[in-house]
Amino acid sequence: MFLAIDIGNTNIVLGIYREQELCLTARIASDLLKTDDEYVLIIHNLMHFHQIPLAELEGGIMSSVVPHLKTVISSAIRKLIGKELIIVGSGIKTGLNILIKDPSKLGSDLVVDAVAAIAKYPKPIVIFDLGTATTASVIDKQGNYRGGMIIPGLRVSVDALSANAAQLPAINIQSPDRLIATDTVSCIQSGLIHGNAAMIDGLIERIESELGEPVTPIITGGLAGMVLPYCRKHLIHDENMLMDGLRILYHKNK
Repeated sequence: MFLAIDIGNTNIVLGIYREQELCLTARIASDLLKTDDEYVLIIHNLMHFHQIPLAELEGGIMSSVVPHLKTVISSAIRKLIGKELIIVGSGIKTGLNILIKDPSKLGSDLVVDAVAAIAKYPKPIVIFDLGTATTASVIDKQGNYRGGMIIPGLRVSVDALSANAAQLPAINIQSPDRLIATDTVSCIQSGLIHGNAAMIDGLIERIESELGEPVTPIITGGLAGMVLPYCRKHLIHDENMLMDGLRILYHKNK
């Protein structure tokens, strides 16, 4: 068995694989104030609760967009199982041809998403990953990572709105009852969910126009399930894309 860990700005996702089988996924908060010892306790308790023997963990792999937590979690895992994690970054074998101006600047989560998508779906592909930010990654017919977009995520958008508009309250993100809403909170919820769904639908059309051919559209990330039901395009919802990408990279690099 091995660990697959993805560190995002909001959550840390942990997966346990037994060869190709994903046995466990769990989410814990990304907390810059926690020490490696505190994360040792959290992860140890998770493993104990799910009856995962630490002695059976042969190693692991990690992607991170939070540099500080990359160091902290690496130390925690070293203390926990006595092994070093493979870190997704420069020098790791990915098999991905990245065509952006500076390939070293591509977020490790986007690399992992792309590796999984190429292995699982027909090309060309666009991947929408809805987390703290909403990202769009475009992979062409030849399997090249062409580039993409970074868009403020749902939670970031709502927080910015309430912080900068005196009469607009902070709200919980939830599905709207209707498109044309009749009170302030419902108006924000409708604008947020329907607006993001319409954006994704529109971006698929524009990306297909630029590439000159249809794409396989994938949606993933912690907030994907909120927006997907309101999209008019048919998107494939892949909840474990990051975990699958980490699995592929682990076997390629171990």
